[in-house]
Amino acid sequence: MARTALVVGASGIVGSATATLLAEQGWIVHGLSRRPADQAGVAPVAADLQDAAGTADALRDIHPDAVFITTWLRQDSEAENIRVNAAMVRNLLDGLPKPDAPRHVALVTGLKHYLGPFEAYGKGALPQTPFREEQGRLDVENFYYAQEDELFAAAARDGFTWSVHRPHTVIGKAIGNAMNMGTTLAVYATICRETGRPFVFPGSAAQWNGLTDMTDARQLARHLLWATETDAAHDQAFNVVNGDVFRWSWMWGRIADWFGVRAAAFDGTVRPLEQQMANDVAIWRDIAARERLAEPNLDRLASAWHTDADLGRPIEVVTDMSKSRRLGFTAYQPTDDAFFDLFAQLRADRLIP
Repeated sequence: MARTALVVGASGIVGSATATLLAEQGWIVHGLSRRPADQAGVAPVAADLQDAAGTADALRDIHPDAVFITTWLRQDSEAENIRVNAAMVRNLLDGLPKPDAPRHVALVTGLKHYLGPFEAYGKGALPQTPFREEQGRLDVENFYYAQEDELFAAAARDGFTWSVHRPHTVIGKAIGNAMNMGTTLAVYATICRETGRPFVFPGSAAQWNGLTDMTDARQLARHLLWATETDAAHDQAFNVVNGDVFRWSWMWGRIADWFGVRAAAFDGTVRPLEQQMANDVAIWRDIAARERLAEPNLDRLASAWHTDADLGRPIEVVTDMSKSRRLGFTAYQPTDDAFFDLFAQLRADRLIP
């Protein structure tokens, strides 16, 4: 019999890739979002996870074999991030019908597990790189930890297995997403080409010169499915990245070449995209009108603040995947190809010219 999945945050970067993979693999897929989008092979479920009663009502007839939690809501402080995002996980797991068969719940968090929350990002005593799962939690409040604790408590109560997945910056397509470096860079490069501005790296010397890695949303989807189907991966936390490492001093030129723009020489000065793109709303609206693009609102495509946070880090960030490799996950995704695949998809979908 076909297995049933509930993908929470199905319209986001990770959720949409996960729902697509599951549908391709023959799963019956329910996709939960506040405002579900049309997705092939995905049955829409409209629910606001901050509404416990409404969530339970939306889920009353869904009995998933696997649940994939790929969503969060950004708040103005970490205390509010903890309150809101922990409640969302709690309301979801409380609202599901109790499992009458084996169930697995996978939670997507990220490397802020090791780097700290946005309010204390990359500050204080951090674990050595490459980050490894056994390095554990920092001595700081973090909404990822609060989400995990809700997951662990519900698993102990209801008897399901779980996995936690910690990607680095995710490359993939979604509109209106709070953390979307790939589309942000595509829009920025397009504006540079339009205006003749040089394609200026916005980040730090540590990111320009140091080694780093990233996570394609398709690679993360494969990892989520692998952990669900692999008994040895149950009740475990994992890092998940593409499998290659690179320096932005190399990748920046690769991206510039794809868009046909000039990559400016890097002089060590941090030039945040929030400043570089501060007056670009009208420019993008004009480009969208002329090229008949699907989204004229720059703010729904670009998340400059998040790209600045990642590329402005003063430390090298590299992620170890040995734990997954030892248990049999061998998928690999070159990161430059992940960017190029995304750019081609954005162009095909008329999101960039």
